Amino acid sequence: MAVNSEQVLIDVQAERLAGNLLSPKVRVPGVLFVHGWGGSQERDLNRARGIAGLGCLCLTFDLRGHGAANQRQAQVSREDGLQDVLAAYDHLVAHPTVDPMAVAVVGTSYGGYLATLLSQLRRVRWLALRVPAIYRDRDWLVPKRALDREDLKRYRASPIDIQGNRALKACAGFQGDVLLVESEHDEHVPHATIMSYRAAFQRSHSLTHRIIDDADHALSSEASQEAYTTILVDWVTEMVVGERLSISPRV
Repeated sequence: MAVNSEQVLIDVQAERLAGNLLSPKVRVPGVLFVHGWGGSQERDLNRARGIAGLGCLCLTFDLRGHGAANQRQAQVSREDGLQDVLAAYDHLVAHPTVDPMAVAVVGTSYGGYLATLLSQLRRVRWLALRVPAIYRDRDWLVPKRALDREDLKRYRASPIDIQGNRALKACAGFQGDVLLVESEHDEHVPHATIMSYRAAFQRSHSLTHRIIDDADHALSSEASQEAYTTILVDWVTEMVVGERLSISPRV
């Protein structure tokens, strides 16, 4: 557990002893999970439970039009999704035990895309993106389901200019630590998209890129699910929990 360290002096008889008083930090890292399009918080819950056991406060939620409210999905735009993620982030950091300087966001596919945009609008220290999707900036308010899928397929299959894409520009400004997870046989987010994201993180403190062999976009096999869980938990342990093991001088 992270601790504060305060130098103290202890008077004893005619002597003064130098010491350090170590006390636990009151606040803990927060981790926000953002699921993909057409998904729900269900799969995030198991991973969140494991990460919460490491000493983090985790929040999972269903984007509007998903989960129990999936009948509204056809009307949901990317602006709606971004507002949902902003509200969830604000709810997480409002918790009295969360350190607002130590927030991680874990996004999958569409959720990964929204997570990058969130990092430009709120303080995010750690960003974990699994098969992050990408979209053209235009038609922002159009319901996502109405976007031209063939156009998106072509767009994602070629290198994307950082300055011409809002999500990549957010990545270019991100200075925290990044985990980028790719599926070897992804039918929706090709290798070219992953490389566009990777190239955009020009100022990140660290960048970890992992490929899950034989995996599809949805991680349909149990082996793929387990592989991703291991990658994510190991990275969170190194990055987020490592922060709690530091000793900070009290000011």
